[in-house]
Amino acid sequence: MLKKNDKIAINIDSCTSLGSGVGRYNGMTVFAANTAPGDHVLLHIIKVKPNYAIGKVEKVIHPSPMRIKPECPVFEKCGGCAFGHIDYEEELKIKAQQVKENFQRLAGIEFEPQPIISGPSDKRYRNKAQYPVQSDNNSLALIGFYAPHSHRVIDCADCLLQPEEFKKVTDVFRNWVRLFKISTYDETTQKGLLRHIYVRKAVNTDELMVCIVINGNDIPFKDELIFELRDALPNIKSIIMNKNKRDTNVVLGDECVTLYGNGYITDELCGLKFDVSPLSFYQVNHDTAELLYNKACEYADLHGEETVLDLYCGTGTIGLTMAKTAKQIIGVEIIPQAVENAIENAKKNNIDNARFICADAARAAEMLKEEGIKPDVAIIDPPRKGCSKELLETLNKMNPDRIVYVSCDSATLSRDIKILTEFGYKFKTATPVDMFPRAPHCETVALLSQRIPDTHIDIKLDLSEIDITAAETKATYQEIKDYVLDKHGLKVSTLYISQVKAKCGIIERECYNKGEGKSRVPQCPKEKEDAIMDALRHFRMI
Repeated sequence: MLKKNDKIAINIDSCTSLGSGVGRYNGMTVFAANTAPGDHVLLHIIKVKPNYAIGKVEKVIHPSPMRIKPECPVFEKCGGCAFGHIDYEEELKIKAQQVKENFQRLAGIEFEPQPIISGPSDKRYRNKAQYPVQSDNNSLALIGFYAPHSHRVIDCADCLLQPEEFKKVTDVFRNWVRLFKISTYDETTQKGLLRHIYVRKAVNTDELMVCIVINGNDIPFKDELIFELRDALPNIKSIIMNKNKRDTNVVLGDECVTLYGNGYITDELCGLKFDVSPLSFYQVNHDTAELLYNKACEYADLHGEETVLDLYCGTGTIGLTMAKTAKQIIGVEIIPQAVENAIENAKKNNIDNARFICADAARAAEMLKEEGIKPDVAIIDPPRKGCSKELLETLNKMNPDRIVYVSCDSATLSRDIKILTEFGYKFKTATPVDMFPRAPHCETVALLSQRIPDTHIDIKLDLSEIDITAAETKATYQEIKDYVLDKHGLKVSTLYISQVKAKCGIIERECYNKGEGKSRVPQCPKEKEDAIMDALRHFRMI
């Protein structure tokens, strides 16, 4: 039996979703951070539980072929880059495999994910950083990131995942704290002023935002701080004070006070402009976010006639990027400031077919259901914990034809997809997207379609009464559909083709049932009618 402080040599066979290596020793599972599949390592056992143990690497006896030398000087202390010691191409394979295994284990779905999507670089990609601040014994500010499983700050002068400008911001704060003897927050006593430094960058416009999170009502020597920040970084467009006096692990409080600028920065994403405030959700990896949204748009398969429900919409980014190919976008978000930003973002981009509701996603879905609004497509981008059962049940009642689920945790995604498939939805496919290179998490975009529509048109045919002309034998309905899709990019139904044939005299009587007055038969739109007419001419049917 393993005991604490034992030293063992072990082979690492795989790794967890958080990046820790996994091996087995005398039948017991052993986890070890900073190891890679294929490593043979000497471990010092630091914790033993009935079903597993945790070890700390003392020596890499034989390194894995996928192991590399970490570039960050605080890699082992910080723990933020769980894959910083593994070749990036191997990291992508590991993440894709984890998505596949979560679907198998939690959703009961055996499938091969689409090839994982990654951005142009695994460095300097983050447009956001939240730095906790502490003081050391010499009253100097420690600005960096929490050590693993603790709230002890590891000082980090320059994180390789952050833009280089962020270092200039933290340098200004270090000098300001030292020069003016600014107190830093102590979680134990709940005293001290400066809690966090929160920085955001608009990648395409190069605008910077600095948010100072304090345990108090005001900042001493704030004019000096503002001057130094603007002097060091001329592209700063907004400096904000956020008040957080609660005993909490949540970084931001509810109240923001603008000290300089207009309280937000503007970025460009997928050809649109977006205003982003401190409390707004905005993807941290700009370039890969565009790839993610393009994949979501592909899965939504919009043709200009659909109502799209965008749940957890944040500042409206996903929905607004789809607005030009949809009939209407309805965004839902619980944070009022984000909703305000979303409304302004729609105006800024001259989008008039989008509306936004400030409410809990489940409640908003109920409100829309009461209004009689049935979305054709639902876009879901929930927090890491996934969707509530209540929301999924409400969404099922609204019965969208397609659900595009964007998730930053394939485990909760798999759990929710299992529920949706039990409701009758059919899982179609999923694509992993590496939004967070070197960090353990991976985004996934999944597509589900409704197996059974909630309305249908009964077609009653008496073949003895149908006069099939020579013209009708020239092309099947499927051939006409394929031609229209290939040439015009439009999807047309058998019903629409029948209606156009009837207008052209190819079908001399109606061959579809009008539902005996109980339902309205949809009429073929002009654009699709013209495309079908073109197909009939192509096949020499008219």
